[in-house]
Amino acid sequence: MIELKNVVKVFGRRTAVEDLTLTVPPGSIYGLLGHNGAGKSTAIGMMLGQVWPTHGEVRVGGYEVTAHRQQALQRVGAIFEAPVFYDYLSGWRNLEILSHYTGPTSPARIREVIDWVGLTGREKGKVRTYSHGMRTRLALAQALLPDPNLLILDEPGDGLDPEGIHELRLTILRLNRELGLTILLSSHLLNEVEQLCTGIAVLNQGRKVFEGPLTGIRSDRHWLRLRTGDFAAAVRELRQAGLITDARDERLIELAPAAGPEQVVRRLVELGMAVYEIAPEEPTLEHFYLSLMKDSRVKPPGLL
Repeated sequence: MIELKNVVKVFGRRTAVEDLTLTVPPGSIYGLLGHNGAGKSTAIGMMLGQVWPTHGEVRVGGYEVTAHRQQALQRVGAIFEAPVFYDYLSGWRNLEILSHYTGPTSPARIREVIDWVGLTGREKGKVRTYSHGMRTRLALAQALLPDPNLLILDEPGDGLDPEGIHELRLTILRLNRELGLTILLSSHLLNEVEQLCTGIAVLNQGRKVFEGPLTGIRSDRHWLRLRTGDFAAAVRELRQAGLITDARDERLIELAPAAGPEQVVRRLVELGMAVYEIAPEEPTLEHFYLSLMKDSRVKPPGLL
């Protein structure tokens, strides 16, 4: 659905995107991650034909965006940067006006997208009376007006409360499952990305440092979460006994190949140390992401 090949974007002396190649498969929910200034918005701007690449090729729906922008974006909906509405008009009237940018839109279609995003009953109210969550729903309704097969959402959950984030997540899942939409999601909310996306790409300082399925974040290393009265002392004793090979974050241990958690507990109890918890630690996207940032040896500004 989206293909970027060796894309470079230079602003003056600054390279915002460097040799970026990625593929968003049809029907997927795909996450684009990175710190502020990593190049995510520039990459999305090139996908939407709002930013011209310096080098490389950007294809959407099989069409090269710079050469065939109209065909490439004909069935693309987007929330990009801060949505702007006429606050003194109703949500319905805003959608009527905004629909003129994408072509004639019937009242039935406007009604349909309002129902999809959960604004039914509030569509006649003035936008200035809308909560932040309702304005996000209105922005999503606008993105759905052209009956897209691709949605590009740049930080759609920004500023939402937990309830609003939960509702947005359910809406995105429904749009993907019931309408078959391909969705590219750029977000700092790593927990939401982990629940929504099947594949991700991670950018750091304009460079791609990872692309692949979320299953690819799973490490071959198996960590256990250990809660005890004195973690540092427990690690010393367990190392000396040959039961662990590594420890980190003042709570995680890695067992030696022949060791089991029951041996760890037995050893600590024999030493008179209380053990409050020992359990497998499931790898998270947050830990994987922070490890990527650390491994690339560049501390990202304004991280999360």
